[in-house]
Amino acid sequence: MKKQQGFTLIELIVVIVILGILAATALPKFVDLSDDAASAAVQGVAGGISSGNAINYAQHSLHAGSGVAVGDCNDAGSLIEGGLPSGYTVPASTVNAGTTATCVLTLTRGANTYTANYQVTGI
Repeated sequence: MKKQQGFTLIELIVVIVILGILAATALPKFVDLSDDAASAAVQGVAGGISSGNAINYAQHSLHAGSGVAVGDCNDAGSLIEGGLPSGYTVPASTVNAGTTATCVLTLTRGANTYTANYQVTGI
């Protein structure tokens, strides 16, 4: 009697069908990650602006002549290296010296709009 080697055709077909079912149920979870990525990008840029503003305000507090003047939400975009990335917008909103304001960062891609808030302290 000969020893069986390998898999039968039925076993291979069953494995392929099971893999197909698993792929069909998992695929929708990974198809549209672009919305999550754009939302995370906006939050990352807003966090960078907030951090840059905190460092700028601390530097100005220590040395009155230093630091970048921030009197508007738009000014805070200059606090990150390279400025505000293309496609991002910030509505104009005055920030008084020594006060903290909440500003809104917006990214529009096609029909979708993504927003994030960040804090700015006026100088």
